Amino acid sequence: MAEQYDVVIIGAGAAGLMCAATAGYRGASVLVLDHANKPGKKILMSGGGRCNFTNLNTTPAHFVSANPHFCKSALSRYTPWHFVELVERHGIKHVEKAPGQLFCADSSKAIVEMLLTECEWAGARVRLNTTVTHINDQPVGKPGSGRTEGGFTLRTNDGVVRAGKLVIASGGLSIPTMGASPFGYKVAEQFGLNVLPTRAALVPFTLQPADKAWLAELSGVSAEVRAEAGGRSFSEPMLITHRGLSGPAMLQVSAFWQAGADVTVDWLPMLADPYAALLEERKQHPNGTVERWLRSFFSQRLAAALVARFDWRGPLQHHANERLASIAAVLKGWRFKPSGTEGYRTAEVTLGGVDTGAVSSKTFEVKTVPGLYFIGEVLDVTGQLGGFNFQWAWASANALAETLN
Repeated sequence: MAEQYDVVIIGAGAAGLMCAATAGYRGASVLVLDHANKPGKKILMSGGGRCNFTNLNTTPAHFVSANPHFCKSALSRYTPWHFVELVERHGIKHVEKAPGQLFCADSSKAIVEMLLTECEWAGARVRLNTTVTHINDQPVGKPGSGRTEGGFTLRTNDGVVRAGKLVIASGGLSIPTMGASPFGYKVAEQFGLNVLPTRAALVPFTLQPADKAWLAELSGVSAEVRAEAGGRSFSEPMLITHRGLSGPAMLQVSAFWQAGADVTVDWLPMLADPYAALLEERKQHPNGTVERWLRSFFSQRLAAALVARFDWRGPLQHHANERLASIAAVLKGWRFKPSGTEGYRTAEVTLGGVDTGAVSSKTFEVKTVPGLYFIGEVLDVTGQLGGFNFQWAWASANALAETLN
């Protein structure tokens, strides 16, 4: 005999578990299915194991989507403060590591345990190591139909499950070692929905051979920069790795960068006019060097590498005004063309996904398929770095669940 539930959620991640608990509290019988052996794997590894679970400054402007208005309703109905209240109710200590960015004070395990506890209290069941092999989509009443009256039939490696409502919270393609797969996109296509092109986002850049040759020697060095790509700029730390450029600045602009385009780096965002600063430095220390001046802003290794790469050697008094202007121009607008990114292997999120035009922004129900819902990362809504994607998971899950009868 097939099991019957009011709501079946595919995906035991942030959005899926949040939706399960909220729906359970509203009286629905809920089952969460996931092919992984542990729930909330991406929660556990996020934020260096401490989970940047929300951002107090969340606004719709912090999200990338072909339909920038889609996220507004859900975000307004479930704010970061709602989730903070839940976290504090469970006695989870948290810290604000950067303005608005809240992390667990100890371990991200606390967030997963909180969600599982909420599911238990709400009567929602979570079943792991379960793969959905088929979702019947025949019209109600057709011979052999998998669509029951107001529902769906799912075939799994653990038997048949019937769902009154089916929620896809399976996430995107990011970090396949955590179990990421295109499952949600395939379900969308099965039901005739458009899936917008996907690519890795919030991901480090890889470099062309010429840039990698001098930067790889600086692996582990970081600097506060302003990075720009696709018309968007971010003032954040940049980390040089043996593979390329990472750190918050690079991750942020990766969501706006297009293959083949340049990325611009302002090495000295704290200086409005480095040319004037260099003129003053030459006046005060004519026998000083560019390297010595750069050590006021960078580590010795980075300062020396920049001087060697661009041949800024010699006393400042030997540098004409035009030369100082050229140095200032490079420092304020160094351009490099990435060879690509590190891809889904290390990307924090997936850009693109299920076209939100087919989904209600209030209920997250597919307009043409009653009872089918998509929430979280599987949708074409991608947050910037800093806890915004988790807030989207909580908000989209809550928005769906609160509309269930």
